[in-house]
Amino acid sequence: MTELAFHPAHPPLSVRSIEARIIGFDATWLRARWKILGAGQLVVPSFAGKGRADDLWHTTCFELFLKRGDEPGYTELNLSPSERWNVYDFTGRREGRTERPMPREPDCALRLGTDMAIFDAAIPAAGLPAAPWECGFTAVIEEAGGHKSYWSLAHTGDAPDFHDPACFVEKVAAPSAP
Repeated sequence: MTELAFHPAHPPLSVRSIEARIIGFDATWLRARWKILGAGQLVVPSFAGKGRADDLWHTTCFELFLKRGDEPGYTELNLSPSERWNVYDFTGRREGRTERPMPREPDCALRLGTDMAIFDAAIPAAGLPAAPWECGFTAVIEEAGGHKSYWSLAHTGDAPDFHDPACFVEKVAAPSAP
């Protein structure tokens, strides 16, 4: 797993670490996992049922950014423990946002213990841009009292910015043919 770092201007209250990784990728599914240690005060959005929704990042939310090489555009996936989700394409950094069509909805599940939480997402591979990618794992974590921390593979500015190309540092190869 790859360790995410919190933005120094927004430290967590109790969360000690977040790790993320792709746990499977084939022609059918991309499966990703985020593991949170220190999840005792984690705010979990209420179950809302599957469906697209905007502004999921206002509370606990997990995100994945996919970029192909030197192309200026990228894809952003927003995945919530509420089971709401959205996928956007951008033509450039924070520019030209459109909803990306998906052949079916992602499957998301949160397992919450007293100190650890695991969020798993299965995303239909047919709805994603062709790999290989430079990938950015991120998370917005809300804890008790509305306190938020912003986690990413890298932070470069004074404010959290998950759209910063410097965050897209994980290399993901195309799945091998069956």
